[in-house]
Amino acid sequence: MQNRWNDRDLKTCIDAFAPQWGERLALRVYTSRLLGRDPDLVLHGGGNTSVKGAFRTLLGDEVAAIWVKGSGSDLDSIGPDGFPALDLSYLRRLRARDTLSDEQMVNELRTHLFDAAAPNPSVETLLHAFLPHAFVDHTHADAALVLTHQAPDLAGELIAEAFPGWGVVPYIMPGFKLAKLAAETYERDPSMPGLVLMHHGLFTFSDDARASYSCMVEAVDRAERVAGKRAQARTLVSVSLPGNETIADTAVALRGALGAMGRNMILEHRATEDVLRILAGPNVDAMARTGPLTPDHVLRTKPWPMVWNAGEDATAAVLRHVADYNTYYQEHAGGAGRPLEKLDGLPRVIWVPDQGIFAWGLSQEDARMAADIAEHTLKAKDSANALGRYVPLPEGDLFDVEYWTLEQAKLGKRKHAPLAGQIAMITGGAGAIGFAVSKSLLEAGAVVAVVDADRERVQSAVNEFQPKWKERVHGVVADITDPDAVKSAFTETCVRFGGLDLLVPCVGIALGIKIEDLDIAAFRRVVDVNLTGTMSILREAGRLFRRQGLGGNVVLISTKNVFAPGAQFGAYSSTKAGEHQLARIASLEWADMGVRVNMISVDAVFGDETRPSGLWQEIGPHRARAHGIDPAELPEFYRRRNLLKTRVTGEDVGRAVVFFATNQTPTTGATLPVDGGLPDATPR
Repeated sequence: MQNRWNDRDLKTCIDAFAPQWGERLALRVYTSRLLGRDPDLVLHGGGNTSVKGAFRTLLGDEVAAIWVKGSGSDLDSIGPDGFPALDLSYLRRLRARDTLSDEQMVNELRTHLFDAAAPNPSVETLLHAFLPHAFVDHTHADAALVLTHQAPDLAGELIAEAFPGWGVVPYIMPGFKLAKLAAETYERDPSMPGLVLMHHGLFTFSDDARASYSCMVEAVDRAERVAGKRAQARTLVSVSLPGNETIADTAVALRGALGAMGRNMILEHRATEDVLRILAGPNVDAMARTGPLTPDHVLRTKPWPMVWNAGEDATAAVLRHVADYNTYYQEHAGGAGRPLEKLDGLPRVIWVPDQGIFAWGLSQEDARMAADIAEHTLKAKDSANALGRYVPLPEGDLFDVEYWTLEQAKLGKRKHAPLAGQIAMITGGAGAIGFAVSKSLLEAGAVVAVVDADRERVQSAVNEFQPKWKERVHGVVADITDPDAVKSAFTETCVRFGGLDLLVPCVGIALGIKIEDLDIAAFRRVVDVNLTGTMSILREAGRLFRRQGLGGNVVLISTKNVFAPGAQFGAYSSTKAGEHQLARIASLEWADMGVRVNMISVDAVFGDETRPSGLWQEIGPHRARAHGIDPAELPEFYRRRNLLKTRVTGEDVGRAVVFFATNQTPTTGATLPVDGGLPDATPR
């Protein structure tokens, strides 16, 4: 475990935050981020930190206060506003009570904030408050959990070696009882450097921020060394990384089985050599049933992963897993003492020997968090088994946390976007229309594979999307005239996201030449891109939709030229009419598997200065000559010729795609004009 303290970074943090928030809170932010940026210490909202000091009220009074991490906030990126301030003196008076329910505790915390608009304080606020130190740090360090998840005698021996002089607190759910017990443990020996919370994590504390942080790092480093020294020597199993086609096939099978139970989910796949080696062990099924490292992980990963071997019936395996979850719920729900709303029993983590961890979520972020936790959990369990035997908490304790209202509040009552859980592929996705469609789908909650033949344009599009949508967009370089490249594009999308729900073919090239002047090779090039390329895309999509079994949507970006072709535009009009007809036939052939195929008839989308239409850049001068106008006048010419006298944009097309993709009407085989109104191009 590395100590990441850096005086230069500290100064930067203090310069940024101390003028408004004070140096003490700026210090708190700095050391919190140090802890949060080490995934071996905390993951995704885990852990919490606090600092005590004086708060000046509106009346000028100096009041003892504690600033504690807001519930669910991530330590790696937390700022001063992520630490709600509370009345410390009042909170400490609560310790005199014999009992305090969770609801009462939350009320007391909320009513003793200094800012009514502040986020909810951590559920472990009272534990921080009852300790006397200015700075208190709490992590879920993997190394500590490896030592505490052992049989009692061995756990005691390992803890004594790794954490000499520390207090040890038996497992209790976070809240008032744990806060009192931790404080009592500390007060038995105020010289102790920290607390080990069994099956939970570590607390360090000091009146000096650096001392508390360093104590945490040094303790975890000792724990890692103890585990390494005590680990039994084992023969390393030789493993090989799975190929993309294998991962894609498994992802589609599993996603189809999960979706059949009512949830389309997104994939995050992990397959390092360490992961594959552990999953190749003989006791992987037994290991899977031993529960998470800390109870709060159950919110992201569910109580245990599903184990699936390639070749098994995926749907049957998911049904068995759900049945096991239902049994678990029935066994423990009666002890809750209150009505419960049963959560779904679908696995969020699936271990596949020889292939790795397949983690699933309703969003890419959920899937990534589940994968991160699952990977750390798998490695920690393996390390624990090398010391002795990984001993989990009883399932009843997991259930209590999974259905604990205070923990579920971390997930929030999120309103999912209309396309949440949907995977879209846009071919020609880096062009003017494709980029706008991709943006509309991202805004509607989908994850998007942007496919284009131009590597630089793909990267430019992804770079533009990523500051806002991060891992929800993925660039794929593929020439749709190459069937192998098309197949690889679908494989790559399935490896990245897990499958496919929406295909938007959005590629087109044109020639502005009379028929008698057409060069056969040039014409064939247009056929290859517009017609044969689209056929290749549709063919692979149909095969994938049928294997996945979840239905889906295809929205072809067609053109008004299908209905109202222009002179000297034969190559474009005829090939786009051909792809339009292919899409209509697909609507006939794929209705049996719940796939809707619709077309959007577009006219004159020029793009903008940032992302101009490649097609119009190529054929614009010719069309301007055909109409007897200057090329710069083309956008205005096409605006004036439609009934609504409006300029058609890529965003207009994107909204139309979202309309079809959200299944707002029972429609397939239809053509929706997005052209401002062209009577001669109205579909008949």
